[in-house]
Amino acid sequence: MTAAEIIRAAPTTPCHPWPRHVLPGQSWQAMADALAADPLALLALWADAGHVHALFRDGADILPASTAIVGGAYPALSPHRPAAAWFERAIRDLWGHQAAGGTDSRPWLDHGKWGQTAPLSTRPAAASGAAEPPEFLPVEGEDIHQIPVGPVHAGIIEPGHFRFHAQGETVVRLEVRLGYLHKGTLALMRGKSPRAAARFAARLSGDSTVAHSIAFARAAEAATATDPPPRAHALRGVMAEIERIANHLGDCGAIVNDAAFPMLQARFTWHREAVLRATARAFGNRLMMDAVIPGGVAADITAEGPPAILAALAAIEAEHGELARLAEDTSSLVDRLVSTGTLSAALAARFAAGGVVGRAAGQPGDLRVAPGYPPYRTLDVRPALLTEGDVDARFRVRMAEITESIRLLRALLASLPDGPVSITLPMASAEGIGWAEGFRGDIWHWLRLDGGLIAAAFPRDPSWLHWPLLESAVRGNIVADFPLVNKSFNGSYSGVDL
Repeated sequence: MTAAEIIRAAPTTPCHPWPRHVLPGQSWQAMADALAADPLALLALWADAGHVHALFRDGADILPASTAIVGGAYPALSPHRPAAAWFERAIRDLWGHQAAGGTDSRPWLDHGKWGQTAPLSTRPAAASGAAEPPEFLPVEGEDIHQIPVGPVHAGIIEPGHFRFHAQGETVVRLEVRLGYLHKGTLALMRGKSPRAAARFAARLSGDSTVAHSIAFARAAEAATATDPPPRAHALRGVMAEIERIANHLGDCGAIVNDAAFPMLQARFTWHREAVLRATARAFGNRLMMDAVIPGGVAADITAEGPPAILAALAAIEAEHGELARLAEDTSSLVDRLVSTGTLSAALAARFAAGGVVGRAAGQPGDLRVAPGYPPYRTLDVRPALLTEGDVDARFRVRMAEITESIRLLRALLASLPDGPVSITLPMASAEGIGWAEGFRGDIWHWLRLDGGLIAAAFPRDPSWLHWPLLESAVRGNIVADFPLVNKSFNGSYSGVDL
């Protein structure tokens, strides 16, 4: 049997919109072993006090699966799904569950500074003592030297540690160590209503506040069998596409700036600022923080909002073609971007990479298309797709997505339905999964409600799968090109630090 067949053969427990398959320990082990020869995509792995949960994608189908923790452990998935390793380390730090047979048992979120170990377990224990220095994987060879960078950086940037092993100027290994932005989000959500906990989802990764808020709201709405009003769906789409455009403009500017083209970066930054100012006029907040809530949106768009947004879009359209031409025709820029930081299509597929990172390496996934959600099901979304997998491809995918988002925004603003913008969620005891396509890629949220309050939750930012791929893409490049490759991936530090 394939891994997917083993999962489907297991009994289910209610979870909306996809029932969760509960596998006995032997079946979970068989499923883990079957992953060696199965293309089943692992999207997320998390836990609660008594179970470990996984989210898989099998073609167009989504398969949630779980198994009980026995003797403090569960069979690891990382031997055949390398993307599981970071999740398994986080599960060990937060819940104390061991991944039996896992490929990496080093701490991840817990840097030895917490007052207790396994804080989300039923019986957290007092921390043992002084923090141990972080352990990094060795590299063998002649003339290998290490370059430690961070977690404090020289600019306005989130904290993260990068440990380079280099031979001369060539990177032979990069290890990323995060966790410095751990906020206790999962514990903060527990015991609160979805409406109250939405503030934590909105702040998981501030540049994706709309997308994470939509995914969280959709999880709560799935669990409570609630469908927001049509106008709320449309306004969520408007906000999401504005967020996508603003972030892509910022990322394109950051990429060309690290390739020493500040003039082009200045124009991208100018347009991003214009979009943010129009957003503030439309929704009262430049980032639209807390604008999306379970049951709809917090407030309607202002009367001056649509004209302000359309004016900003028209300005981008008027110059977008020229900016793309400059990027393509400037030989010094092309020399820096093309063939730098290449991610293979095979590795992108193995890690189920979504968003710009995946679509620049031949992976066509886009949650707006499949499984889809309102308002995109009637908008004929056309994702950009390239196969080169380098910095240049990631830049060009972003440029194409800006054009597509402008088209979608015009369609949404031209046909905003009338009616209310929110409804109240009923009290329920149920599970739900929500999803949204953010500017980085696929975002997933899982919630379990007990009497209308959150008993357990897990938000999965796309960066969980992108950071390990960055470690691979930078190998063989010179150290000086790391900022360029890093900007082209733009992984969220906060989004995976929970």
